[in-house]
Amino acid sequence: MTQPWLHIVGIGEDGMDGLTPATRAVVEAAEIIVGGDRHHTLSNVAGAERVSWPSPFDALIDQLQSYKGKRVVVLATGDPLWFSVGARIGRAIPADEITFHPQLSAFQLASARMGWSMADLETLTVHGRPVEQMIAFIQPDARLLILTTGAETPGQIARFLTERGFGRSPMTVFANMGGENEKRFDALAEAWDHEVPAFNTLAVECVAAPDAALLPRVPGLADELFQHDGTMTKREVRALTVAKLMPMRGALLWDIGTGCGSVAVEWMRAARYARAIGIEPRPDRRALAAANALALGVPQLRIVDGTVPEALHGLEAPDAVFIGGGLSEETYATAWSALKPLGRLVANAVTLESQAVLTELYHAHGGELVQLSVSRADTLGPQSTGWRPFRPVVQWSMVKR
Repeated sequence: MTQPWLHIVGIGEDGMDGLTPATRAVVEAAEIIVGGDRHHTLSNVAGAERVSWPSPFDALIDQLQSYKGKRVVVLATGDPLWFSVGARIGRAIPADEITFHPQLSAFQLASARMGWSMADLETLTVHGRPVEQMIAFIQPDARLLILTTGAETPGQIARFLTERGFGRSPMTVFANMGGENEKRFDALAEAWDHEVPAFNTLAVECVAAPDAALLPRVPGLADELFQHDGTMTKREVRALTVAKLMPMRGALLWDIGTGCGSVAVEWMRAARYARAIGIEPRPDRRALAAANALALGVPQLRIVDGTVPEALHGLEAPDAVFIGGGLSEETYATAWSALKPLGRLVANAVTLESQAVLTELYHAHGGELVQLSVSRADTLGPQSTGWRPFRPVVQWSMVKR
């Protein structure tokens, strides 16, 4: 069995005093200690070579591998496997070469100070990531613990909350938790005006006003929440489409002919860490998709300029494929070939020509073919209401087994 040579140690504001005797001995015996300036300040140990985070940070793995054969310690804040550097290292270096030494995480410390059960809240990080991704978590009565990017992050989140009718949400910022200089800042989102330290953790208890925007994770967001040019997958059809695509944690969707991105956005909101690549040849629609992804809390949506099937070559293999535009036998064949086992493919067609293509694909390859018809009540006159039908949508779906 391989002997671990790399130790990843979580350290808190109380520094070496907060480590267990065994972990402290590991740090004191290290030949090389890697970490940020803050970590080095907290670990006042003489003798070891001190190494700062590399720039670019992606060079870290190669740097660590070059130290193999020595006693190496990487210092991280709190729990190194919870939104921290330990997870990245663990994906690149075999587990039997690493020993993890966790400390209490910022989430655990903040939940204890708030008196919140960890089982009843959402934890997320926007550290080094778009702050807008927290928008997807704004729900009535939700409790959020957020690792922030810097001193300005709480103000940004307060604005997001207020703009969506959650301005009465209590916000609490903690800084230097567990240390001598621990600080706490409290205010409602609509009144937030604190200047806080750059390194902080934010707690939010979402309180919805009567007119608050309701943005559930279940697909079927109102059409008016999306910027579009009139061409989009309508709410009812979109909900059925995303249901057939079956969003799952971390799964990747190809949204072919993404348009304003409504299907890709709903897919990413429906499951934690779900990803999507939208392929769209028109620049105006790519701009709409990017704006919708940002506004609805999934700024990680990747948008590719190109026509299909050529634009599909070289993309990461998907777990699901939606074809809303560019439908052809060639596009289907390319997408199906790339689709992972148990992958889902869904194609929608409105025009007679595209519906004919779907019918041919159904006869050739099987699957499930349905026609979806939706009507909405509409005013016909001063005192009369009638049904306004949308164009029927033919939907073909398959699971790759």
